Amino acid sequence: RVEEIVPGRARTAHGDVRAPIVIRATEGFTAGLPATHRTWLPMNSSMIVTEPLPADAWDEIGWDGRATLGDMAHVYMYAQRTADDRIAFGGRGVPYRYGSRVDADGSTAPGTVRQLTALLRTFFPAAVRVPIAHAWSGVLGVPRDWAATVGFDRATGLGWAGGYVGTGVTATNLAGRTLADLVLGRDTALTRLPWVNHRAHRWEVEPLRWLAVRGLYAAYRAADRVEAATGTARTSVVARIADAISGH
Repeated sequence: RVEEIVPGRARTAHGDVRAPIVIRATEGFTAGLPATHRTWLPMNSSMIVTEPLPADAWDEIGWDGRATLGDMAHVYMYAQRTADDRIAFGGRGVPYRYGSRVDADGSTAPGTVRQLTALLRTFFPAAVRVPIAHAWSGVLGVPRDWAATVGFDRATGLGWAGGYVGTGVTATNLAGRTLADLVLGRDTALTRLPWVNHRAHRWEVEPLRWLAVRGLYAAYRAADRVEAATGTARTSVVARIADAISGH
């Protein structure tokens, strides 16, 4: 396990790994490195998956293809129909733990499982009688301005990529190709992209960081309740204020 990154080496409990170029691509686990503790906030994301649904349930739902789904809520959900006819359903549970602590074992709080299960069954009443088979959690890297970045400092040999805020499936591919060009000193269309060497402000110190994140998600949930109750398509004032504070 790498405990610290410095120019020319990655330090571990068993010794140093030396290299002229060291790339930090630790995403949500970046907060575990002393020099980058406030660079990206580790945001928790959780998922549940059902047992396979019977054919009549799929007929009732009308989800014929494998299109992925999401909603327009501020505390949003996302779902997909798996290859073996389950529903995989994700969203936020406990968004952030005090001190940027990270659960590395993928365990999911029972309250989060109950919350996601209730939301899944609200969206898909045909799945009410289908048991939940598994639940797991992961951590995302969130910059203060919610903007991913790629960079390389030729003077120190240190590079980085990340802050994808959950959209890393495609962004990591672009980041890897961009980093390759930066390390090799190539001037390409990729190295001139706006996210290259972009630096966001650092996150606030604790307890301000914990209070801000928990407060913002409470505001977003309140905004979702107001918008659902009124049936309006307009973003509530509460959510607009939260967006302005979060920089999102």
